[in-house]
Amino acid sequence: MGRGKIAIRRIENQTSRQVTFSKRRAGLLKKTHELSVLCDVQIGLIIFSSTGKMCEYCTEPWRMDQIIERYQKVTGTRIPEHDSREQIYNELTRMRKETSRLQRSMRGYTGEDLSSIPYEDLDQLEQQLEHSADKVRARKNQLLQQQLDNLRRKEQMLEEENSKMYHWIKENRAALDYQQAAIEVKPVEHHHQMLDQFPFFGEEGPNSVLQLSTIHPQLHPYGLQLTQPHLQDSSI
Repeated sequence: MGRGKIAIRRIENQTSRQVTFSKRRAGLLKKTHELSVLCDVQIGLIIFSSTGKMCEYCTEPWRMDQIIERYQKVTGTRIPEHDSREQIYNELTRMRKETSRLQRSMRGYTGEDLSSIPYEDLDQLEQQLEHSADKVRARKNQLLQQQLDNLRRKEQMLEEENSKMYHWIKENRAALDYQQAAIEVKPVEHHHQMLDQFPFFGEEGPNSVLQLSTIHPQLHPYGLQLTQPHLQDSSI
């Protein structure tokens, strides 16, 4: 069963089209080389892909320009040669004029060399400068407003932190006062405990440690009385 015929038309799918081009290009170059060798003919083949990539084949030892020149002699046609110097000169002249125009325009914007500018152009220049100044002022005001908004947000954050700190101190003030009172009372209680360790009879206890040092020691009323045996013996 033979192969079916393929309709010769443009392949719509780009991937399929590229694959087909690669395969058939390789086959075309192979057939061209075989034809050149087997039949001893001079062939010049130039291929441009849909993407603009060029592929060529030329029978050795010929060069492609020799093949093209031979083709021109046989057919009597010649490729017109363009003098690029004139094109380059025209482009250079155009660029110089454009540069000169831009320089004059810049001098007008900076207020220099206004004597050669006519009244109509001066009026237009004034309007352009005023429009530019309005845009500059608008941008400046926008930046100032952004800075002001940032400062207001920072101020609000500081006020919130200050309020939180104030409420915390207010809630914990009782505990702080209690701790401070306990610290002040401890030395006084310790002083009274020291004085209570010394009993005093017949009079009030001393008010301070200094008074305690000035009081003479008293004997207990029910204690033993000291005797002087040596003095009694001498009297007898």
